[in-house]
Amino acid sequence: MLSTGERGRILLLVFVVSLPFITVSQTTPFIKGADVSFVNQVEAGGGAFFVNGVRTDLFDLLAGNGLNFIRLRLWHTPLNGANTLSETIGLAQRARDAGLGILLDIHYSDSWADPGQQTKPAAWSTLSFAQLKDSVYWYTRDVVTAMRSANVLPEIVQIGNEIICGMLWDDGRVCGTFDTSRQWGQLGELADMGVQAVRDAADGEPVKVMIHIDTGGNNEGSRWFLDNFMYAGPDFDIIGLSFYPWWHGTMNDLSSNLDDLARVYKQEIILVESAYPWTLDWFDNTHNIVGLESQLHEGYPATVDGQRSFLTDVMAIVGAAPNGKGTGFFYWAPEWISAPSYGSAWENLTLFDFQGELLSSIGAFDSTAVSVPQEPSPRPFRLDQNFPNPFNPATTIRFTLERSAPVLIEVFDQLGQRTAVLVDQYLEAGPHAVTWDATEKEGGPVSAGVYFYRLASAGKSAHGKMILLE
Repeated sequence: MLSTGERGRILLLVFVVSLPFITVSQTTPFIKGADVSFVNQVEAGGGAFFVNGVRTDLFDLLAGNGLNFIRLRLWHTPLNGANTLSETIGLAQRARDAGLGILLDIHYSDSWADPGQQTKPAAWSTLSFAQLKDSVYWYTRDVVTAMRSANVLPEIVQIGNEIICGMLWDDGRVCGTFDTSRQWGQLGELADMGVQAVRDAADGEPVKVMIHIDTGGNNEGSRWFLDNFMYAGPDFDIIGLSFYPWWHGTMNDLSSNLDDLARVYKQEIILVESAYPWTLDWFDNTHNIVGLESQLHEGYPATVDGQRSFLTDVMAIVGAAPNGKGTGFFYWAPEWISAPSYGSAWENLTLFDFQGELLSSIGAFDSTAVSVPQEPSPRPFRLDQNFPNPFNPATTIRFTLERSAPVLIEVFDQLGQRTAVLVDQYLEAGPHAVTWDATEKEGGPVSAGVYFYRLASAGKSAHGKMILLE
């Protein structure tokens, strides 16, 4: 484990080394994807997907509504027969036929791997550490080679799933009493075997490698893992994060974390898991993971419109990460509907109603609903950084509207409480500016600190952060 001084020196080195890489090409399309790894079980259980009452293939449906990627999990030797390599290749072929990119999520387990469990495949349970590293390499290489042979080579491969506490426990475990230099070194060696295997199997093809942790709204946890992991040495391309508000904090927490990570590390950032309920009702007898009002994020009701607003705003936050680093978003299990012979703990967080009919919240994935620059526009929807920043007592916020429409600009404090409404009116297309004087508040001036401002207009939104000085 690194000391505070060591971490400071390493962070400085990481920052300096990262400078030449901080700009992601703005011609790269923003990834809008979904993890659909339950689809075979849902379909086998009698479930189906509909658009206006017409049964439709899930992959064609997603591709036709603005999504451009799918994510598939892979288990080593699952006891229930799900998420095997052969099944994953089959789903990848369906995705390719629909024109979708592929992110392969290798769990390195026979079942779920997440922050609370990272159990080795049974076939690897008695291996020495040297043998375990060898197995990680050859297993990963064989998997990627098999997908390449089937003409479904993934664009992105994920080495482990939500590995905030490491992977392949206990050899690669790093939380609690395992937070030692030796354990971090072993995690680095195991991950590096996976990274090398992907590079070798890709044989020059542009396959990116992702490292995935769950701390989307936890900057302290994200930095703790990434600082130590970077020091351990594996070279990878993408930081993957999960963000579920009932577990990982608020929108402001997510925005602040992405802002920091994008400035410190060279990797691009993808929010690879997120979801939100469209109802708190239930349909089958399987216990739902989300079902309480207390699990909701303030400002986002458990309705179809609330779900759409959540998705639109989360994608805007990712796309607004500094230096163009926020490059994608994946919705987790939009297809996990309740089927006649297959229960769902996620039925109220899908993008389909209880009969399998597509919800209008899918519209959040339409390219016109995401405030991320993809192609040049003569008048883009844009929210600029306030100036001056930091400020006292007044600052100006400039923004550009793509078309004439009602506009709402609000200011929130770090607790998510609304501090001011700066604009709430219909405005013409083009550039605009509004000034916030922090002394002009009923009851007296607002306190010094960090504030967030949000622009919403015509189905789009964007966020910014500003600092009010004493």
